[in-house]
Amino acid sequence: MKVLIVDDDLISQLVLKRTLEQSGHEVILTRSGTEALKAFQDDAISVVISDWRMPEMDGVELCQTIRSVRKMNYTYFILVSSTRLTPEKYAHAVGMGVDDFLLKPLNRDEVPVAERIINFTSEIKRLKTLLPICMYCKKIRDDGNYWQQIESYIREATGSNFSHGICPDCYTKIVEPDLRALNAIPAAAKA
Repeated sequence: MKVLIVDDDLISQLVLKRTLEQSGHEVILTRSGTEALKAFQDDAISVVISDWRMPEMDGVELCQTIRSVRKMNYTYFILVSSTRLTPEKYAHAVGMGVDDFLLKPLNRDEVPVAERIINFTSEIKRLKTLLPICMYCKKIRDDGNYWQQIESYIREATGSNFSHGICPDCYTKIVEPDLRALNAIPAAAKA
């Protein structure tokens, strides 16, 4: 797992880096929110562990900016603080997208929690990409074992709306033969 550490305190960086590398993780060190944002945009980061107070951009601002960047995989964001959080600060940070909090000095036993959550969300994402679809009518089964038209399923899952048309192949293979058959019926039989 690739972890981005954002802290302007070199000692804190190195202690956390050593702990993570001993657990087999690849670690990228940055000293400011601006530097971290560049590293985040350039690489596939699974976890960001950021100090709350930093020059240029604090940890909450960094998290909010990271959440606005669209990436395929979710990035777990841990905010580190040297002081206990007030309920107001906690609510603000969570509202900006922070997933978890750690207090300095860091306890190395707390770091694997992020790894378990990232693995869990990756597995859910993989399972959600498998859609059970009927090979005959193309209905999709949802989590409640209910079969529905593909358009309804996608509309509920994404909010997308559909317009319907006929592709050239189907027009040639289906519509034209139906029109010819309809024109072949005598006028008295149509009425």
